[in-house]
Amino acid sequence: MSQNPQSRRRLRPVDLARGHGLSTQAVRNYEEAGILPAADRTPQGYRTYTPLHARALAAFLALVPGHGHRTAASIMRAVNEGAAEEAFRLIDGTHAELLADRRTLEAVENALCALAPTGAAFEPGGPSGATSGATFIGPLARELGLRPATLRAWERAGLVRPRRDPLTGYRVYDEADVRDARLAHQLRRGGHLLEQIAPLLAQVRTAGGLAPLESALTAWRARLSARGRALLAGAAELDTYLRARD
Repeated sequence: MSQNPQSRRRLRPVDLARGHGLSTQAVRNYEEAGILPAADRTPQGYRTYTPLHARALAAFLALVPGHGHRTAASIMRAVNEGAAEEAFRLIDGTHAELLADRRTLEAVENALCALAPTGAAFEPGGPSGATSGATFIGPLARELGLRPATLRAWERAGLVRPRRDPLTGYRVYDEADVRDARLAHQLRRGGHLLEQIAPLLAQVRTAGGLAPLESALTAWRARLSARGRALLAGAAELDTYLRARD
């Protein structure tokens, strides 16, 4: 295949750096890391780059927002080493992560929609000392269709944090605990693991309840959309680089 004369036009490290707001040292570091192809050297030992290197740099910088620095660097190294299939595998992995994140968001939104108001009444009775709106492990387990042992396991995993009655030592679940238990129940039914549910419940607590969480979910959804768009932009630049290499 005939070579485009422009592909051999010499560029200095500073030429690549200025075009992307980088330092010349960063360009050299990217080359040493395999993110850029190896540069030619002048008789005096100075690096010289070509428009192909500029395309490689543009591809890497476009990949970073969607894939992260580490994965983007691995993708570029694979391409430069002629291991395109490995690069595609890494790209597929990031898309799979994004899809899993979308499904988690959908599960949280569905779980929130399925929750009944936290003020719903529970079966009366139980140890004395319960405050208004609070319940105990037996009534809560029956309301959710669970065994008390399951709620105790969720407590050990940090999903619910009932207080102890100072007189009896019984677990007392207030309205926030009931909310967390219901949300955990919905997510468990959706197939999520305890270690996946715990940070989501932490977000609910940080937000101060379900209502303030709506803005957090909106921001979460926006981040997923932005990452999806970034993956598209990165793929376009990488395809341009692959075509130039071919």
